Amino acid sequence: MKNILVIGATSAIAEHCARRWATRGTKLFLVGRNAERLAMIADDLRVRAGSADCIATFVLDANALASHQPMLEAALGFLGQLDGVLIAHGSLPDQQACEASVDMMLAEIANNGVSVIALAARLANVLEAQRSGCLAAIGSVAGDRGRQSNYTYGAAKALVDRFFEGLRNRLAPAGVSVLLIKPGFVDTPMTASFAKGGPLWATPERVAGEIVAAMDSGRQVLYTPWFWRWIMLIIRHIPERIFMRMKL
Repeated sequence: MKNILVIGATSAIAEHCARRWATRGTKLFLVGRNAERLAMIADDLRVRAGSADCIATFVLDANALASHQPMLEAALGFLGQLDGVLIAHGSLPDQQACEASVDMMLAEIANNGVSVIALAARLANVLEAQRSGCLAAIGSVAGDRGRQSNYTYGAAKALVDRFFEGLRNRLAPAGVSVLLIKPGFVDTPMTASFAKGGPLWATPERVAGEIVAAMDSGRQVLYTPWFWRWIMLIIRHIPERIFMRMKL
């Protein structure tokens, strides 16, 4: 892949993906909400790439849906065409706070779900017209089953999951691959409040390596690390009457 659009480029996982692509000489269009952080990452990637001309940035709040099309036009103007797209923005809401505020709950679903599918819908049209490329988004294992501890987040990710299933089937005849990434626990600033440690936690470097490889190979779904596929298979098959009593 020579031309890649990264949305949510200031996230830890996306930044590590971009580092791998930069060392390959990939042309990158980086999109993020925090202008200062985005500029710092872009400068670092220019050093890694050994070129100042292969990185461009665009400041965007993904929830500002009217700004999606201008961003996409700027990305196409810089990249020429899209060989790959990674949608990586998102937030990890406090479930209890969402239960206390419907407005907060809807805002989190908009950020983690609606804004992602709005972007993906526009991008799908571009890639379909090209008849090539890879569209990838970071979902979550939380989208596999509603759990009392994070069902607002899980519902938003489940929305993305179903939408990407449909896109995958729609775009396959055009030669476009559609990848949904389902990380488990990743040690990033978004999970700063969690007690970390143990075999279930992964580094953003590891997850990024698996994402880059999955996009290269045309994978459809990536559980990362790999063992989350089997953990979630078990969780999905626990009878509801038992699952309701589990503190998950």
